[in-house]
Amino acid sequence: MRLIDVDGKQLGIVSIQEAQAVANERNLDLVKIAPKANPPVCRVMDYGKYKFDMAKKEKEAKKKQKVINVKEVRLSPNIDKHDLETKIKSAIKFLKGGDKVKVTVRFKGREMAHLEKGKELLDNFAKAIEEYGQVEKQAKLEGKNNLVIIVTPLSM
Repeated sequence: MRLIDVDGKQLGIVSIQEAQAVANERNLDLVKIAPKANPPVCRVMDYGKYKFDMAKKEKEAKKKQKVINVKEVRLSPNIDKHDLETKIKSAIKFLKGGDKVKVTVRFKGREMAHLEKGKELLDNFAKAIEEYGQVEKQAKLEGKNNLVIIVTPLSM
């Protein structure tokens, strides 16, 4: 097998017993890196420290990634002007926080006959928050009675 030292220097092709003796002499572990290679490649290293370093790197990578949440704002087609302003303010707050916003217009019963009213409402909603976010998905019927748009923050 091909043996690699702790420093990354190749010690050449040696037998398994010799490689194990080198590892025992230095109080380290003998780890197979490429068992299918011809000859197999082994490395002398402190395996516990290696695993610890890998876990530490993985933890650091998780810290740096940003989790994006999707917040939902529900409207009805007959929403009052002041209620709509309140919903717009909450959507802006979510967008400033870096979250995506799913704006849903829920239709009940005979309101389904007036889908254009819901689309108009969503267009007005999108215009009101356009300086904080942009529409990622245009108005689309989701299920039987929900009209949905998804807005992403501009800072993404």
